[in-house]
Amino acid sequence: MRLLMLLVLMLPALSFGSEEDKRYFKEQQVLAEQGEANAQYLLGAMYYIGAGVPKDQKEAVKWWRLAADQGFAAAQSNLGVMYKDGEGVPKDDKEAVKWWRLAADQGSADAQYNLGAMYDEGIGVPEDDKEAVKWWRLAADQGYANAQYNLGVMYDEGRGVPKDDKEAVKWWRLAADQGSADAQYNLGVMYANGRGVPEDYKEAVKWFRLAADQGYADAQYNLGVMYANGAGVPKDKVLAYMWTNIAGANGYDVEENMGIISGKMSQDEIAKAQEKTTQYIKDHPDVY
Repeated sequence: MRLLMLLVLMLPALSFGSEEDKRYFKEQQVLAEQGEANAQYLLGAMYYIGAGVPKDQKEAVKWWRLAADQGFAAAQSNLGVMYKDGEGVPKDDKEAVKWWRLAADQGSADAQYNLGAMYDEGIGVPEDDKEAVKWWRLAADQGYANAQYNLGVMYDEGRGVPKDDKEAVKWWRLAADQGSADAQYNLGVMYANGRGVPEDYKEAVKWFRLAADQGYADAQYNLGVMYANGAGVPKDKVLAYMWTNIAGANGYDVEENMGIISGKMSQDEIAKAQEKTTQYIKDHPDVY
């Protein structure tokens, strides 16, 4: 099962009009030049996104470094991302780790998550599954959904921790309840196979549907299988075709299964399924 490796910038909400952006920038600039760490952090963010000033990654790094040197965790975390991505500074994985560790030690969930990713991949540090688990657990305990998902994967695969299906389910459920499509899909798989939970096709369908509605092709394909077999739902060739067709439109290889399903359908049923596919895609414009 795939791990999530997202690098996160911590940026404040800046939603002013152009003139207000400029006034706010000048206010923060005065404070930042007086050494106020929060203002230095905000100034870096404004340079990064181009609010009230032209975008300038080097200036963003300059101001975040000043705030970071005062122990401002969000600025330390952002410096880590800039070094990891080579934005405004030469790419340097070890420097990224250095800044994330400083922020993580202050409790920054973003930095803890990113540190876990570096240990998992062996980037800037020796590869170490136990260290990855350590940092992801700290972030997960703060409710960080991607860290919860990754912890589930580690328990599922027995990496850095003893293999434990129930623990995998526990962490995936926490992430799934926050809307993680990856976790929702994995929960569906666990219920369908009776791993870590009693086998329950209805629960499997529930979680597959939640992931499918977020555009998760594997979940869409599995829903098609569930409807084709009448597992957890009434057997329905039209809905089996629809979900398989949607998965195909989303890049999943469905040629063989589509042939099997459509071979058992009348032309009217196929037309109805195609109509349902079109309507579903129209009803989910944010996904397609």
